[in-house]
Amino acid sequence: MKILDEFKEFAMRGNVIDLAIGVIMGVAFSPIVSTLVDNIIMPPIGYLLAGIDFSNLAVSIPTPTEPVLIKYGLFLNAVIKFLITAFAIFLLVKGINRLQKPKPKPVAPLPTPTEIYLKEIRDLLANR
Repeated sequence: MKILDEFKEFAMRGNVIDLAIGVIMGVAFSPIVSTLVDNIIMPPIGYLLAGIDFSNLAVSIPTPTEPVLIKYGLFLNAVIKFLITAFAIFLLVKGINRLQKPKPKPVAPLPTPTEIYLKEIRDLLANR
C-alpha cells in the first residue's frame, strides 16, 4: 500500500500534471505545425529556390542491389517544424508569464535599536 501512496503523491505533484498537459498540447499542436510548414512556408521557399520541393530532396547512394536514398529534404522540413514549434511555445510561455501576478518583493526588516546605535557609533568614529 505504501508504493501506491508514493505513486499517488508523485502523480499529483503540479510538475507531473503540467508535463502531461504539455505533452497532450504538443501532440495536438503537431498537425497544425506540419500543415503550416508543408503547405504554407515551404512552397514559397521552394519557389524562391527555383521550384525545389524540399520533401523530394535526397541523395542517392548506389549499391549493388538498389540505390539507397538519404532524404535530407524531409529532415529540413522536420527542423523547420521544430523551430516553429519551439518559437510558438516560447511565445506561449512568455505570454503566460506576463499574465501571472508578480511576486511581491521581500521587504527588508527594520533595523533593531541596537543596530541603529551601532551605526551611529560607527559613523561617529569614522568622522574623527
